[in-house]
Amino acid sequence: MIDRPESGTIPTGPGAYLFKDAEGRVIYVGKAKGLRSRLSNYFGPPGSLPERTRQMVAVAQSVEWIEVRNEVEAFFLEFNLIKRHKPRFNVRLKDDKSYPFLAVTLDEEWPRAMVMRGAKRKGVRYYGPFAHAYAIRETLDLLLRTFPIRTCTQAKFDRHHRLGRPCLYAHIEKCAAPCVAAVERDDYDRLVADLLEFLDGDHAPVLDRLEKHMHGAADELEYERAARLRDQITSVRKVIERQQMVGAKEEDYDCIGIAEDALEASVQVFFVRKGRVVGRKGLVVDKVEELARPTLVGRILEQLYGGAPATDVPREVLVPVLPEDTALYEEFLSAARGSRVRVRIPQRGAKRQLIGTVTHNADEAFARHKLKRASDHNARARALTALQDALGLPDAPLRIECFDISNLQGTEIVGSMVVMEDGLAKRSDYRRFKVRHQEGQDDFAAMEEVLTRRFRRYLDERDEGARKGKRFAYPPNLLLVDGGKGQLSVAVRVLEELGLEDICAAALAKRFEEVYVPGEPEPVRIPRDSEALYLLQQVRDEAHRFAITYHRQLRQKKMTKSVLDEVPGLGPTRRSRLLKEFGSVKKLRERNLEELTALPWLPDRVAHDLYERLHGGPATMDARHG
Repeated sequence: MIDRPESGTIPTGPGAYLFKDAEGRVIYVGKAKGLRSRLSNYFGPPGSLPERTRQMVAVAQSVEWIEVRNEVEAFFLEFNLIKRHKPRFNVRLKDDKSYPFLAVTLDEEWPRAMVMRGAKRKGVRYYGPFAHAYAIRETLDLLLRTFPIRTCTQAKFDRHHRLGRPCLYAHIEKCAAPCVAAVERDDYDRLVADLLEFLDGDHAPVLDRLEKHMHGAADELEYERAARLRDQITSVRKVIERQQMVGAKEEDYDCIGIAEDALEASVQVFFVRKGRVVGRKGLVVDKVEELARPTLVGRILEQLYGGAPATDVPREVLVPVLPEDTALYEEFLSAARGSRVRVRIPQRGAKRQLIGTVTHNADEAFARHKLKRASDHNARARALTALQDALGLPDAPLRIECFDISNLQGTEIVGSMVVMEDGLAKRSDYRRFKVRHQEGQDDFAAMEEVLTRRFRRYLDERDEGARKGKRFAYPPNLLLVDGGKGQLSVAVRVLEELGLEDICAAALAKRFEEVYVPGEPEPVRIPRDSEALYLLQQVRDEAHRFAITYHRQLRQKKMTKSVLDEVPGLGPTRRSRLLKEFGSVKKLRERNLEELTALPWLPDRVAHDLYERLHGGPATMDARHG
């Protein structure tokens, strides 16, 4: 445990601080406008700290700090320290794929256009990112008809320069052939500048210039040249049409959408320049810190723009939730851009619709991310092995059964059992339980009943086995319950009473994703980004979903149950005929007893019972005997 520094030694000004472990590795980096007051929060009673913060403080052995002049400098310092040390307890943003960019290499003697991935380098202008490389190549193919700059590698350029003969692209008029000096330096630089202007979103000057040249060529009777210019204009217009128009012509902004669960978040960013969506980017956030939604948005802004060049920071950033201290974040982004930047939530209009679209994209990307992790065989194998090691299991948990309880204020109490074999859901073995012997809201008693019923069935069926279709005949390698220490103690007690102590049990608590095992007072520490924890969370969430679905079905059935169902002698055929003749239960209540007994196909006894049930008591003697 870390020793608390003397309070007087900690500066009161803004800065960044670093917690280190026993080996001197940086495990957490934070920033503060007042270092002394912020650090004092870490040295209160451990029970008052959030769980993830408590874990970090327990691992830390020392703390250091760096004082700066203002809060904005603290922002940049924190970003650079996180980037350098990659602390295990800091939120991390990971690209969910390597997105391609359209790049123009301004650092080369004769700039070229190309598709590039990976880290950005100085001297290169980037546009995008795009979802697919083929989209860039199709766009570039259209643009080269109008802006014929080179796309070849430096080796190919040098080879054709030595040969004194251009490549095929020059012959089909998609390259100005600077390799053989077929174009003057000033003309080539103008082509590059025009392309950059167009890619920056200034389409009108390019189109106006091309149309002016086309009409001039036609006036001078140079019809072939006019036709080529016409085709160039068509190509340019096709590129413009491919870019979705979402706002006013001169608007530049980024739009951020978020989908999240307790462990991760999916972030989608749409880049809008000159009112058009010119690119998009997807990120996955590993939530190793305890984060509220505004704090998460702040972390995303810091890591998206902290090390970005000024040209990548827009005038406006649209977010689903404002970060804490929005003014400070605006100052941070303004410093990165070099001019005023606004952070805001769109309230109406096209921008509100766009943030809905971006959020929908984040939801879909999150679902794909989870599906990819769940379907990857190697990931499943690693997860099972990691889970075995983390929980100290004698064997890999090839069969995991998870149980959950669902109720509404003690009514319609149900339990669910979901099964995962080899890391995949086995839905044919899912089971639902309607709790029979427990009244009121007592999840422990309900869990005890569900587990007892399941494992008594196992004891009854294990000798007969699967040969006779006994699906309860196999025990799990791991019994998982949704809850904390209390639910785990129930599971352990049931297994002991039934003589099944060899079945391993664990509990996964929702609040902090804590994993408890028998005999350990503290939760097992499983890394936040581990496949083992993800597997446990996946099966727990599936059990919760299955229980909730069953509970909703019972509630719906109860709400739609007709009073006619409770009348003796009134079967489905008679109920259907009553509703067909009278229209509804409400209209049936409006009828007197004589009208009901007059029905030739309804026995008098059933008619009397129906009348009593509809009116909440026995029929009157006058009504019975006329």
